[in-house]
Amino acid sequence: MSTVTELRGDLTWGTVPGLVRSAAQRFGDREAVVDGDVRMTFSGLAAAVDQASRALMSSGLKRGDRVAIWAPNCWEWIVAALGTLGAGGVVVPINTRFKGREAGFILERSGAQLLFTVSGFLDIDYVDLLRSEYSEDPVERIVMLRGPAPEGTANWSTFLLGTEQTSMAELGKRTAEVASDDLADIIFTSGTTGKPKGVMTTHGQTLRVFEVWSRLVGLTDRDRYLIVNPFFHTFGYKAGFIACLMRGATIIPHAVFDVPSVLKRITEEKVSVLPGPPTLYQSILNTPKRGDISSLRLAVTGAAPVPVELINRMRSELTFETILTAYGLTESTGVVSMCRPTDDAETISNTSGCAIPDVEVRIVDDANKEMPRGEPGEIVVRGYNVMQGYYQDPHATAEAIDADGWLHTGDIGVMDARSYIDITDRKKDMFIVGGFNAYPAEIENELLAHPSIAQAAVVGVPDERMGEVGCAFVVPRSGESVDPDEVIAWAREKMANYKVPRRVEVVEALPLNASGKVLKFELRDRIREKS
Repeated sequence: MSTVTELRGDLTWGTVPGLVRSAAQRFGDREAVVDGDVRMTFSGLAAAVDQASRALMSSGLKRGDRVAIWAPNCWEWIVAALGTLGAGGVVVPINTRFKGREAGFILERSGAQLLFTVSGFLDIDYVDLLRSEYSEDPVERIVMLRGPAPEGTANWSTFLLGTEQTSMAELGKRTAEVASDDLADIIFTSGTTGKPKGVMTTHGQTLRVFEVWSRLVGLTDRDRYLIVNPFFHTFGYKAGFIACLMRGATIIPHAVFDVPSVLKRITEEKVSVLPGPPTLYQSILNTPKRGDISSLRLAVTGAAPVPVELINRMRSELTFETILTAYGLTESTGVVSMCRPTDDAETISNTSGCAIPDVEVRIVDDANKEMPRGEPGEIVVRGYNVMQGYYQDPHATAEAIDADGWLHTGDIGVMDARSYIDITDRKKDMFIVGGFNAYPAEIENELLAHPSIAQAAVVGVPDERMGEVGCAFVVPRSGESVDPDEVIAWAREKMANYKVPRRVEVVEALPLNASGKVLKFELRDRIREKS
Protein backbone atom coordinates (compact mmCIF):
# COMPACT_ATOMS: atom_id res chain seq x y z
CA MET A 1 0.00 0.00 0.00
CA SER A 2 1.32 3.47 -0.88
CA THR A 3 2.38 5.76 1.90
CA VAL A 4 1.39 9.43 2.17
CA THR A 5 4.86 10.61 1.14
CA GLU A 6 4.75 8.39 -1.96
CA LEU A 7 1.55 10.12 -2.98
CA ARG A 8 2.58 13.64 -2.02
CA GLY A 9 5.59 15.05 -3.79
CA ASP A 10 5.19 18.30 -1.89
CA LEU A 11 5.66 16.41 1.37
CA THR A 12 8.49 14.23 0.08
CA TRP A 13 10.69 17.05 -1.29
CA GLY A 14 9.05 20.20 0.01
CA THR A 15 10.39 22.48 -2.70
CA VAL A 16 12.06 22.16 -6.09
CA PRO A 17 15.50 22.86 -4.53
CA GLY A 18 14.73 20.01 -2.15
CA LEU A 19 14.01 17.79 -5.15
CA VAL A 20 17.36 18.72 -6.76
CA ARG A 21 19.24 17.77 -3.56
CA SER A 22 17.28 14.55 -3.24
CA ALA A 23 18.00 13.55 -6.85
CA ALA A 24 21.73 14.09 -6.27
CA GLN A 25 21.60 11.91 -3.15
CA ARG A 26 19.51 9.15 -4.73
CA PHE A 27 21.08 8.96 -8.17
CA GLY A 28 24.57 10.46 -7.65
CA ASP A 29 26.88 9.59 -10.53
CA ARG A 30 24.16 8.38 -12.86
CA GLU A 31 23.67 10.38 -16.06
CA ALA A 32 21.23 13.24 -15.51
CA VAL A 33 21.57 15.46 -18.60
CA VAL A 34 22.84 14.79 -22.12
CA ASP A 35 23.05 17.80 -24.43
CA GLY A 36 25.56 17.57 -27.27
CA ASP A 37 29.01 17.18 -25.76
CA VAL A 38 27.71 18.05 -22.28
CA ARG A 39 27.02 15.07 -20.04
CA MET A 40 26.15 15.80 -16.42
CA THR A 41 25.54 13.45 -13.52
CA PHE A 42 22.83 14.15 -10.96
CA SER A 43 25.53 15.25 -8.53
CA GLY A 44 27.10 17.44 -11.20
CA LEU A 45 23.75 18.98 -12.05
CA ALA A 46 23.14 19.85 -8.40
CA ALA A 47 26.57 21.51 -8.21
CA ALA A 48 25.87 23.53 -11.36
CA VAL A 49 22.51 24.60 -9.95
CA ASP A 50 24.17 25.76 -6.71
CA GLN A 51 26.65 27.80 -8.74
CA ALA A 52 23.84 29.47 -10.68
CA SER A 53 21.90 30.19 -7.48
CA ARG A 54 24.94 31.84 -5.89
CA ALA A 55 25.55 33.93 -9.03
CA LEU A 56 21.93 35.09 -8.98
CA MET A 57 22.13 36.02 -5.32
CA SER A 58 25.36 37.90 -6.00
CA SER A 59 23.60 39.81 -8.78
CA GLY A 60 21.08 41.05 -6.21
CA LEU A 61 18.24 38.57 -6.68
CA LYS A 62 15.93 38.54 -3.67
CA ARG A 63 13.37 35.98 -2.66
CA GLY A 64 10.31 36.38 -4.88
CA ASP A 65 12.13 38.28 -7.66
CA ARG A 66 11.24 37.22 -11.19
CA VAL A 67 13.74 35.80 -13.70
CA ALA A 68 12.71 35.30 -17.33
CA ILE A 69 14.12 32.63 -19.64
CA TRP A 70 13.77 33.09 -23.41
CA ALA A 71 15.73 30.23 -24.92
CA PRO A 72 15.32 26.85 -26.62
CA ASN A 73 15.63 23.52 -24.78
CA CYS A 74 19.21 23.21 -23.59
CA TRP A 75 21.09 22.24 -20.43
CA GLU A 76 21.64 25.91 -19.55
CA TRP A 77 17.86 26.48 -19.45
CA ILE A 78 17.56 23.73 -16.84
CA VAL A 79 20.39 25.10 -14.71
CA ALA A 80 19.15 28.70 -14.98
CA ALA A 81 15.61 27.71 -13.96
CA LEU A 82 16.65 25.45 -11.09
CA GLY A 83 19.24 28.02 -10.01
CA THR A 84 16.54 30.70 -9.90
CA LEU A 85 14.31 28.50 -7.74
CA GLY A 86 17.24 27.62 -5.46
CA ALA A 87 17.86 31.32 -4.87
CA GLY A 88 14.20 31.85 -3.99
CA GLY A 89 13.32 33.46 -7.31
CA VAL A 90 10.35 32.93 -9.62
CA VAL A 91 10.81 31.53 -13.14
CA VAL A 92 9.06 33.30 -16.04
CA PRO A 93 9.40 31.24 -19.24
CA ILE A 94 8.99 32.97 -22.61
CA ASN A 95 7.93 31.26 -25.81
CA THR A 96 10.87 31.02 -28.25
CA ARG A 97 8.50 31.75 -31.13
CA PHE A 98 7.59 35.15 -29.74
CA LYS A 99 8.68 38.33 -31.42
CA GLY A 100 10.17 41.30 -29.56
CA ARG A 101 6.91 43.01 -28.68
CA GLU A 102 5.32 39.77 -27.41
CA ALA A 103 8.32 38.94 -25.21
CA GLY A 104 8.63 42.53 -24.03
CA PHE A 105 5.04 42.52 -22.83
CA ILE A 106 5.77 39.51 -20.60
CA LEU A 107 8.97 41.05 -19.26
CA GLU A 108 7.17 44.25 -18.35
CA ARG A 109 4.02 42.56 -17.04
CA SER A 110 5.94 40.16 -14.80
CA GLY A 111 8.41 42.77 -13.58
CA ALA A 112 11.32 40.43 -14.35
CA GLN A 113 14.65 41.74 -13.09
CA LEU A 114 16.83 39.52 -15.26
CA LEU A 115 16.53 37.77 -18.62
CA PHE A 116 18.42 34.64 -19.64
CA THR A 117 18.44 34.27 -23.43
CA VAL A 118 20.51 33.18 -26.44
CA SER A 119 21.63 34.40 -29.83
CA GLY A 120 21.99 32.38 -33.01
CA PHE A 121 19.13 29.94 -32.38
CA LEU A 122 17.52 29.39 -35.82
CA ASP A 123 19.46 32.53 -36.86
CA ILE A 124 17.42 34.57 -34.37
CA ASP A 125 18.97 37.20 -32.12
CA TYR A 126 16.49 37.61 -29.26
CA VAL A 127 18.19 40.70 -27.85
CA ASP A 128 17.99 42.33 -31.26
CA LEU A 129 14.27 41.44 -31.44
CA LEU A 130 13.71 43.20 -28.11
CA ARG A 131 15.80 46.22 -28.96
CA SER A 132 14.03 46.66 -32.30
CA GLU A 133 10.84 47.33 -30.30
CA TYR A 134 12.22 49.17 -27.25
CA SER A 135 14.53 52.15 -26.96
CA GLU A 136 15.70 50.79 -23.60
CA ASP A 137 15.91 47.16 -22.46
CA PRO A 138 12.65 46.24 -20.66
CA VAL A 139 14.68 44.35 -18.05
CA GLU A 140 17.55 45.37 -15.74
CA ARG A 141 20.03 42.72 -16.83
CA ILE A 142 20.42 40.31 -19.76
CA VAL A 143 22.61 37.21 -19.61
CA MET A 144 23.40 35.19 -22.73
CA LEU A 145 23.20 31.46 -22.11
CA ARG A 146 24.65 30.75 -25.54
CA GLY A 147 26.05 32.79 -28.40
CA PRO A 148 27.86 36.14 -28.51
CA ALA A 149 26.98 38.72 -25.87
CA PRO A 150 25.76 42.00 -27.45
CA GLU A 151 26.73 45.30 -25.89
CA GLY A 152 25.10 45.76 -22.51
CA THR A 153 24.73 42.03 -21.82
CA ALA A 154 26.87 39.43 -20.05
CA ASN A 155 27.73 35.93 -21.17
CA TRP A 156 26.88 32.91 -19.05
CA SER A 157 30.44 32.06 -17.96
CA THR A 158 31.15 35.64 -16.87
CA PHE A 159 27.86 35.78 -14.97
CA LEU A 160 28.78 32.62 -13.05
CA LEU A 161 31.99 34.24 -11.78
CA GLY A 162 29.76 36.12 -9.35
CA THR A 163 29.50 33.04 -7.15
CA GLU A 164 32.51 34.25 -5.16
CA GLN A 165 30.38 36.99 -3.59
CA THR A 166 27.93 34.48 -2.10
CA SER A 167 29.06 31.58 0.10
CA MET A 168 27.54 28.12 0.18
CA ALA A 169 26.39 28.89 3.72
CA GLU A 170 24.50 31.96 2.50
CA LEU A 171 22.96 29.91 -0.30
CA GLY A 172 21.96 27.21 2.18
CA LYS A 173 20.23 29.78 4.36
CA ARG A 174 18.35 31.28 1.37
CA THR A 175 17.29 27.87 0.03
CA ALA A 176 16.06 26.83 3.47
CA GLU A 177 13.80 29.89 3.51
CA VAL A 178 12.00 28.74 0.35
CA ALA A 179 8.66 27.18 1.29
CA SER A 180 6.35 24.73 -0.43
CA ASP A 181 3.69 27.41 -0.85
CA ASP A 182 6.12 29.97 -2.31
CA LEU A 183 5.53 30.99 -5.90
CA ALA A 184 7.73 28.93 -8.24
CA ASP A 185 6.78 30.26 -11.65
CA ILE A 186 4.55 32.58 -13.65
CA ILE A 187 3.71 31.02 -17.01
CA PHE A 188 1.91 33.35 -19.38
CA THR A 189 -1.04 32.04 -21.33
CA SER A 190 -3.21 33.94 -23.77
CA GLY A 191 -6.98 34.03 -23.66
CA THR A 192 -10.10 35.35 -25.27
CA THR A 193 -9.24 38.92 -24.23
CA GLY A 194 -6.17 38.78 -26.44
CA LYS A 195 -3.73 39.78 -23.68
CA PRO A 196 -1.48 37.14 -22.06
CA LYS A 197 -2.14 36.42 -18.38
CA GLY A 198 0.46 35.13 -15.94
CA VAL A 199 -0.54 31.85 -14.29
CA MET A 200 0.95 31.52 -10.80
CA THR A 201 1.83 28.11 -9.33
CA THR A 202 3.82 27.12 -6.25
CA HIS A 203 6.65 24.70 -5.56
CA GLY A 204 4.24 22.38 -3.77
CA GLN A 205 1.76 22.30 -6.65
CA THR A 206 4.45 21.45 -9.17
CA LEU A 207 5.85 18.68 -6.99
CA ARG A 208 2.52 17.12 -6.10
CA VAL A 209 1.08 17.18 -9.63
CA PHE A 210 4.16 15.78 -11.34
CA GLU A 211 4.90 13.16 -8.72
CA VAL A 212 1.46 11.84 -9.64
CA TRP A 213 2.06 12.31 -13.39
CA SER A 214 5.46 10.60 -13.40
CA ARG A 215 4.13 7.70 -11.32
CA LEU A 216 1.03 7.15 -13.45
CA VAL A 217 2.96 7.16 -16.73
CA GLY A 218 5.51 4.75 -15.25
CA LEU A 219 8.68 6.84 -15.63
CA THR A 220 11.71 5.06 -14.08
CA ASP A 221 15.41 5.56 -13.39
CA ARG A 222 16.18 3.34 -16.40
CA ASP A 223 14.49 5.72 -18.82
CA ARG A 224 16.17 8.10 -21.22
CA TYR A 225 13.76 10.93 -21.98
CA LEU A 226 14.04 12.99 -25.17
CA ILE A 227 12.32 16.28 -24.34
CA VAL A 228 11.06 17.75 -27.59
CA ASN A 229 8.24 19.66 -25.89
CA PRO A 230 9.53 23.19 -25.21
CA PHE A 231 10.70 24.08 -21.71
CA PHE A 232 8.65 27.29 -21.83
CA HIS A 233 5.56 25.06 -21.57
CA THR A 234 4.59 22.88 -18.60
CA PHE A 235 4.80 19.79 -20.82
CA GLY A 236 8.54 20.27 -21.39
CA TYR A 237 9.42 21.95 -18.10
CA LYS A 238 7.41 20.06 -15.48
CA ALA A 239 6.36 16.86 -17.24
CA GLY A 240 9.89 17.03 -18.67
CA PHE A 241 12.96 17.70 -16.56
CA ILE A 242 11.15 18.08 -13.21
CA ALA A 243 9.61 14.59 -13.67
CA CYS A 244 13.04 13.21 -14.61
CA LEU A 245 14.54 14.55 -11.38
CA MET A 246 11.79 12.79 -9.45
CA ARG A 247 12.35 9.39 -11.05
CA GLY A 248 16.04 9.47 -11.96
CA ALA A 249 15.45 9.42 -15.73
CA THR A 250 18.09 10.91 -18.02
CA ILE A 251 17.14 14.32 -19.47
CA ILE A 252 17.92 14.74 -23.18
CA PRO A 253 16.86 18.25 -24.30
CA HIS A 254 16.03 18.69 -27.98
CA ALA A 255 15.80 22.24 -29.28
CA VAL A 256 13.84 21.85 -32.53
CA PHE A 257 11.64 19.01 -33.73
CA ASP A 258 13.15 17.75 -36.93
CA VAL A 259 12.42 14.12 -37.83
CA PRO A 260 15.95 13.11 -38.98
CA SER A 261 17.64 14.66 -35.94
CA VAL A 262 15.09 13.16 -33.53
CA LEU A 263 15.49 9.70 -35.04
CA LYS A 264 19.27 10.06 -34.90
CA ARG A 265 19.18 10.92 -31.20
CA ILE A 266 16.77 8.09 -30.42
CA THR A 267 19.21 5.68 -32.02
CA GLU A 268 22.38 7.15 -30.52
CA GLU A 269 21.08 7.73 -26.99
CA LYS A 270 18.73 4.72 -26.78
CA VAL A 271 15.78 7.01 -26.00
CA SER A 272 12.90 5.21 -24.28
CA VAL A 273 10.48 8.08 -23.50
CA LEU A 274 9.17 10.45 -26.19
CA PRO A 275 6.08 12.52 -25.26
CA GLY A 276 4.60 15.05 -27.66
CA PRO A 277 1.56 16.09 -29.68
CA PRO A 278 0.09 13.60 -32.20
CA THR A 279 1.79 15.44 -35.07
CA LEU A 280 5.18 14.36 -33.68
CA TYR A 281 4.37 10.65 -34.03
CA GLN A 282 2.61 11.14 -37.36
CA SER A 283 5.74 12.81 -38.75
CA ILE A 284 7.92 9.91 -37.60
CA LEU A 285 5.50 7.34 -39.04
CA ASN A 286 5.64 9.17 -42.37
CA THR A 287 9.42 8.65 -42.46
CA PRO A 288 10.28 5.27 -44.04
CA LYS A 289 13.92 5.11 -42.91
CA ARG A 290 13.88 5.42 -39.15
CA GLY A 291 17.00 3.58 -38.03
CA ASP A 292 17.03 1.57 -34.80
CA ILE A 293 14.30 3.00 -32.58
CA SER A 294 13.55 -0.22 -30.72
CA SER A 295 14.41 1.46 -27.40
CA LEU A 296 11.16 3.50 -27.47
CA ARG A 297 8.66 2.32 -24.87
CA LEU A 298 6.60 5.25 -23.47
CA ALA A 299 4.57 7.94 -25.24
CA VAL A 300 2.31 10.57 -23.67
CA THR A 301 0.25 12.70 -26.00
CA GLY A 302 -2.77 14.95 -26.18
CA ALA A 303 -3.72 18.53 -27.20
CA ALA A 304 -5.41 17.21 -30.34
CA PRO A 305 -7.49 14.23 -31.48
CA VAL A 306 -5.58 10.93 -31.41
CA PRO A 307 -6.99 8.44 -33.96
CA VAL A 308 -7.14 4.77 -32.94
CA GLU A 309 -5.16 3.91 -36.05
CA LEU A 310 -2.35 6.21 -34.91
CA ILE A 311 -2.19 4.42 -31.55
CA ASN A 312 -2.14 1.02 -33.25
CA ARG A 313 0.64 2.10 -35.61
CA MET A 314 2.67 3.58 -32.74
CA ARG A 315 2.55 0.19 -31.05
CA SER A 316 3.21 -1.92 -34.12
CA GLU A 317 5.64 0.28 -36.04
CA LEU A 318 7.31 2.40 -33.34
CA THR A 319 7.55 -0.26 -30.59
CA PHE A 320 5.80 1.81 -27.89
CA GLU A 321 4.58 -0.41 -25.06
CA THR A 322 2.74 2.34 -23.18
CA ILE A 323 0.75 5.10 -24.88
CA LEU A 324 -1.28 7.52 -22.79
CA THR A 325 -3.37 10.58 -23.49
CA ALA A 326 -3.86 13.37 -20.98
CA TYR A 327 -5.65 16.69 -20.65
CA GLY A 328 -4.66 19.81 -18.81
CA LEU A 329 -4.11 23.53 -19.06
CA THR A 330 -1.57 25.92 -17.62
CA GLU A 331 -4.15 27.05 -15.03
CA SER A 332 -4.33 23.46 -13.70
CA THR A 333 -0.53 23.16 -13.28
CA GLY A 334 -0.60 21.34 -16.60
CA VAL A 335 -2.68 18.28 -15.66
CA VAL A 336 -6.39 17.59 -15.08
CA SER A 337 -6.94 14.04 -16.28
CA MET A 338 -4.94 11.09 -17.60
CA CYS A 339 -5.51 7.72 -19.15
CA ARG A 340 -3.95 4.75 -17.37
CA PRO A 341 -1.46 2.24 -18.82
CA THR A 342 -4.12 -0.50 -18.81
CA ASP A 343 -6.58 1.46 -20.96
CA ASP A 344 -7.37 0.09 -24.42
CA ALA A 345 -6.72 1.90 -27.70
CA GLU A 346 -10.33 3.07 -28.03
CA THR A 347 -10.28 4.66 -24.58
CA ILE A 348 -6.95 6.33 -25.26
CA SER A 349 -8.21 7.64 -28.60
CA ASN A 350 -11.69 8.72 -27.56
CA THR A 351 -11.04 10.19 -24.11
CA SER A 352 -8.50 12.19 -22.16
CA GLY A 353 -8.67 9.86 -19.18
CA CYS A 354 -10.10 10.49 -15.73
CA ALA A 355 -9.13 12.95 -13.01
CA ILE A 356 -5.75 12.56 -11.35
CA PRO A 357 -5.95 11.47 -7.67
CA ASP A 358 -7.48 13.93 -5.18
CA VAL A 359 -8.70 16.26 -7.94
CA GLU A 360 -12.39 16.77 -8.73
CA VAL A 361 -13.69 17.15 -12.27
CA ARG A 362 -17.27 17.90 -13.23
CA ILE A 363 -19.24 18.68 -16.37
CA VAL A 364 -21.62 21.61 -15.74
CA ASP A 365 -24.16 23.75 -17.57
CA ASP A 366 -24.17 27.55 -17.77
CA ALA A 367 -25.84 27.71 -14.35
CA ASN A 368 -22.98 25.64 -12.85
CA LYS A 369 -25.27 22.65 -12.39
CA GLU A 370 -23.66 19.24 -12.90
CA MET A 371 -24.76 17.51 -16.10
CA PRO A 372 -25.83 13.86 -16.30
CA ARG A 373 -23.23 11.42 -17.61
CA GLY A 374 -23.07 11.49 -21.38
CA GLU A 375 -24.39 15.06 -21.62
CA PRO A 376 -22.04 17.86 -22.79
CA GLY A 377 -21.12 20.83 -20.66
CA GLU A 378 -18.16 22.89 -19.47
CA ILE A 379 -15.31 21.05 -17.77
CA VAL A 380 -14.60 22.46 -14.29
CA VAL A 381 -11.80 21.40 -11.96
CA ARG A 382 -11.18 21.73 -8.23
CA GLY A 383 -8.16 20.61 -6.25
CA TYR A 384 -4.51 21.15 -5.39
CA ASN A 385 -3.64 21.60 -9.08
CA VAL A 386 -5.69 24.78 -9.55
CA MET A 387 -3.46 27.84 -10.01
CA GLN A 388 -2.99 30.49 -7.33
CA GLY A 389 -4.46 32.95 -9.78
CA TYR A 390 -3.39 35.28 -12.57
CA TYR A 391 -0.49 37.54 -11.64
CA GLN A 392 -1.73 40.97 -10.54
CA ASP A 393 -5.10 40.35 -12.19
CA PRO A 394 -7.75 39.62 -9.54
CA HIS A 395 -10.60 40.34 -11.96
CA ALA A 396 -9.47 37.69 -14.45
CA THR A 397 -8.79 35.31 -11.56
CA ALA A 398 -12.34 35.73 -10.25
CA GLU A 399 -13.69 35.05 -13.72
CA ALA A 400 -11.71 31.81 -13.98
CA ILE A 401 -12.14 30.43 -10.43
CA ASP A 402 -15.57 30.65 -8.85
CA ALA A 403 -16.39 31.21 -5.18
CA ASP A 404 -16.40 27.47 -4.51
CA GLY A 405 -12.90 26.99 -5.90
CA TRP A 406 -13.87 25.49 -9.27
CA LEU A 407 -11.62 26.40 -12.19
CA HIS A 408 -13.75 26.98 -15.28
CA THR A 409 -11.65 25.64 -18.14
CA GLY A 410 -13.75 26.98 -21.00
CA ASP A 411 -13.54 23.53 -22.61
CA ILE A 412 -16.66 21.54 -23.45
CA GLY A 413 -16.66 17.84 -22.68
CA VAL A 414 -18.66 14.73 -21.89
CA MET A 415 -18.06 12.40 -18.92
CA ASP A 416 -18.85 8.71 -19.26
CA ALA A 417 -19.95 6.22 -16.61
CA ARG A 418 -16.30 5.54 -15.70
CA SER A 419 -15.66 9.28 -15.11
CA TYR A 420 -13.48 9.47 -18.21
CA ILE A 421 -13.84 12.74 -20.12
CA ASP A 422 -13.95 13.46 -23.82
CA ILE A 423 -13.21 17.05 -24.87
CA THR A 424 -15.71 17.80 -27.62
CA ASP A 425 -15.40 21.55 -28.17
CA ARG A 426 -13.63 24.65 -26.95
CA LYS A 427 -15.79 27.30 -25.39
CA LYS A 428 -12.85 29.70 -25.48
CA ASP A 429 -12.74 29.68 -29.30
CA MET A 430 -9.14 28.44 -29.19
CA PHE A 431 -7.56 26.20 -31.80
CA ILE A 432 -4.38 24.13 -31.56
CA VAL A 433 -1.54 24.41 -34.09
CA GLY A 434 0.92 21.53 -33.79
CA GLY A 435 0.37 21.37 -30.03
CA PHE A 436 0.43 25.15 -29.45
CA ASN A 437 -2.70 26.95 -28.25
CA ALA A 438 -3.68 29.75 -30.65
CA TYR A 439 -6.26 32.30 -29.52
CA PRO A 440 -8.23 34.11 -32.24
CA ALA A 441 -8.75 37.28 -30.18
CA GLU A 442 -5.02 37.75 -29.75
CA ILE A 443 -4.31 37.17 -33.46
CA GLU A 444 -7.18 39.44 -34.48
CA ASN A 445 -5.80 42.25 -32.29
CA GLU A 446 -2.44 41.91 -34.02
CA LEU A 447 -4.01 41.92 -37.50
CA LEU A 448 -5.88 45.14 -36.74
CA ALA A 449 -2.50 46.87 -36.50
CA HIS A 450 -2.04 46.28 -40.23
CA PRO A 451 -2.52 49.63 -42.01
CA SER A 452 -4.97 48.22 -44.57
CA ILE A 453 -7.19 46.09 -42.32
CA ALA A 454 -10.36 47.46 -40.71
CA GLN A 455 -11.80 44.24 -39.27
CA ALA A 456 -10.49 40.72 -38.76
CA ALA A 457 -11.90 37.38 -37.63
CA VAL A 458 -9.78 34.26 -37.22
CA VAL A 459 -10.93 30.65 -37.07
CA GLY A 460 -9.10 27.35 -36.85
CA VAL A 461 -9.38 25.04 -39.84
CA PRO A 462 -8.24 21.40 -40.19
CA ASP A 463 -4.71 20.76 -41.41
CA GLU A 464 -3.29 17.31 -42.12
CA ARG A 465 0.18 18.04 -40.72
CA MET A 466 -0.48 20.58 -37.92
CA GLY A 467 -3.92 19.42 -36.78
CA GLU A 468 -5.34 22.93 -37.18
CA VAL A 469 -4.12 26.24 -38.60
CA GLY A 470 -5.53 29.74 -38.64
CA CYS A 471 -7.63 31.25 -41.40
CA ALA A 472 -8.19 35.00 -41.22
CA PHE A 473 -11.16 36.80 -42.75
CA VAL A 474 -10.32 40.48 -43.16
CA VAL A 475 -12.27 43.57 -44.20
CA PRO A 476 -10.12 46.27 -45.85
CA ARG A 477 -10.11 49.85 -44.61
CA SER A 478 -11.98 52.34 -46.77
CA GLY A 479 -10.02 53.06 -49.93
CA GLU A 480 -7.45 50.34 -49.21
CA SER A 481 -6.83 46.99 -50.87
CA VAL A 482 -5.49 43.89 -49.11
CA ASP A 483 -3.09 41.37 -50.60
CA PRO A 484 -3.45 38.04 -48.67
CA ASP A 485 0.17 37.00 -49.29
CA GLU A 486 1.42 40.37 -48.06
CA VAL A 487 -0.69 40.06 -44.89
CA ILE A 488 0.74 36.62 -44.16
CA ALA A 489 4.30 37.89 -44.72
CA TRP A 490 3.57 40.91 -42.48
CA ALA A 491 2.14 38.65 -39.77
CA ARG A 492 5.29 36.50 -39.79
CA GLU A 493 7.25 39.59 -38.82
CA LYS A 494 4.88 40.53 -36.01
CA MET A 495 3.87 37.34 -34.24
CA ALA A 496 4.97 33.83 -33.34
CA ASN A 497 4.84 31.46 -36.30
CA TYR A 498 2.10 29.23 -34.92
CA LYS A 499 -0.21 32.27 -34.62
CA VAL A 500 0.31 33.37 -38.23
CA PRO A 501 -2.78 32.65 -40.39
CA ARG A 502 -1.93 30.19 -43.15
CA ARG A 503 -4.80 31.55 -45.22
CA VAL A 504 -6.29 35.04 -45.58
CA GLU A 505 -9.73 35.64 -47.11
CA VAL A 506 -10.62 39.23 -48.06
CA VAL A 507 -14.34 39.95 -47.54
CA GLU A 508 -16.55 43.03 -47.78
CA ALA A 509 -18.15 42.36 -44.39
CA LEU A 510 -18.08 39.81 -41.57
CA PRO A 511 -21.27 37.86 -40.73
CA LEU A 512 -22.78 39.22 -37.50
CA ASN A 513 -25.64 38.29 -35.20
CA ALA A 514 -28.20 40.77 -33.82
CA SER A 515 -25.85 41.86 -31.04
CA GLY A 516 -22.96 42.45 -33.43
CA LYS A 517 -20.98 39.31 -32.59
CA VAL A 518 -19.10 37.63 -35.44
CA LEU A 519 -20.73 34.35 -36.46
CA LYS A 520 -17.62 32.24 -36.67
CA PHE A 521 -19.50 29.05 -37.46
CA GLU A 522 -20.50 30.68 -40.76
CA LEU A 523 -16.85 31.43 -41.50
CA ARG A 524 -15.93 27.81 -40.79
CA ASP A 525 -18.75 26.70 -43.09
CA ARG A 526 -17.35 28.88 -45.88
CA ILE A 527 -13.97 27.18 -45.53
CA ARG A 528 -15.54 23.72 -45.59
CA GLU A 529 -17.51 24.59 -48.73
CA LYS A 530 -14.32 25.64 -50.51
CA SER A 531 -12.34 22.56 -49.41
